[in-house]
Formats: sequence, C-alpha cells, structure tokens
Amino acid sequence: MTSLADLAATLKALHRKGDPVVLPTAWDAWSAGTAVAAGFAALTVGSHPMANSLGRTDGEGMTYDEAMARVAQITAAAGVPVSVDIEAGYGLPAERLIEGLLGAGAVGLNIEDTVHSEGGRLREPQEHADFVAALRAAADAAGVPVVINARTDVILKKIGDEADRVDRAIARLRLCAEFGADALYPVGFHDDATLRRLTGELPLPVNAIAHPATGELAALAAAGAGRISFGPTWQGALTERSNELLARWH
Repeated sequence: MTSLADLAATLKALHRKGDPVVLPTAWDAWSAGTAVAAGFAALTVGSHPMANSLGRTDGEGMTYDEAMARVAQITAAAGVPVSVDIEAGYGLPAERLIEGLLGAGAVGLNIEDTVHSEGGRLREPQEHADFVAALRAAADAAGVPVVINARTDVILKKIGDEADRVDRAIARLRLCAEFGADALYPVGFHDDATLRRLTGELPLPVNAIAHPATGELAALAAAGAGRISFGPTWQGALTERSNELLARWH
C-alpha cells in the first residue's frame, strides 16, 4: 500500500503553475470512484457538497468526526491522493486536525480564514498564517508532508474596499506562503485579468475554482493556475440534471 507520505508527495508534485492539476471535488465514495474511473490522479473533498450529502449545512454544520468518517470512505474508494476542505478547523487545535485527517487517509487540506465557530469572523492575516504554521508543524511531527492549501475569503465575501481587495488577499496569502503553505486559494470566480494578477504575484501554485460544465481548462492554465477544483458546482450540476430526469415522472 502506498504510504501517506508518498501520497502527499505525489499530490504536491501535481501542482504546477500553468499546467494545473484538476482535482474533482467529491463528497462520497460514489463521486470519488466516478472521478478516479474518469482518469483523475487525485481528488479534493468539498465541505459544501459533503455537508449536503450528510444532511448538514456548509460552514461547519457537520462535526469534524462526521466529516472524517465520510473522508475515510472516500479515500478507501479512491486509492489516489485526497485533499480535504476542513473549513476553518472546526474550532480544533492543529494537532487534532492533522491526526483526524491522516487517520482518514487524506494527505492534503484547505484551511480558510472565515472562523465559523466564532460567528463567521475573519482571522487577522498573521493569525491565519500562524494557524497554517501550526498545521505544518503538526504534519511534520506526524511524518507526512500534508499539502496545505491556504484559503482567503476576502475576495469571495467582498470584504473591505474593492479598490485594494485583491492587494489585501495577496498580502494575506503571501504571509501564509511564508509560514508553510504549499498552495494558495484566493477563492472566487475571477475574471482573466484578476486571475493572471493573482498567479503572477503569488509565490506558490494558485487554486482556481471552475464549473465543470462551463469552465475552460486551457484558459485557466494560460492564466497561470496551478490547481483547479470545483467546489459545490459538480454536485450542483448533477442536481440540475437529476431534476430534469425526475421531472418526467410526476
């Protein structure tokens, strides 16, 4: 069996600026198996679609233990490197988060700066970078080079003045890079110019989000993305198609 350390190294090596790894965003064993059968070399697990599949809400409406129980099913079905959106960390210390992640067989994580367990406040830039550093230290102590994808919600949630919003997102993510991140996620659907600026000014591979039905891999690659994921849009597209099919029967 491939070791977790080897899976983590494989996942990190797939991140290449301008030649992005596409990580279909799965939520259960079926979706993970479907993506692997389609030829994808690694996956991410999205908190939003996973919460939907458990009858919970996004924004840490499920517990960390519930999430990791589902992730264990996904990694067993997938057999490829899996990264997990652990939201803001469920109010847990970094050591507990890494222990749970590795126990479930995953080797990467997204960590965002919106703290759901504290009323949705935004972590301060250094506070978020320090949390990234704690996750890195916990992963190092466990002997697995977990791929840390540091996320900021500044652009997505339109926080602060629009004039310097991208500047502030870049500053936050640069700090995360200094403190141990492997990839950077200025989450949101960006126009081409904004994405090119982000990929040009950030020092690590940048995660772009895409809709599987309307996104263009070549365009995102040309803009310099190093990683592409779908968020809840794959599950959403399947929901739309399912509604069409089921509508014929009532």
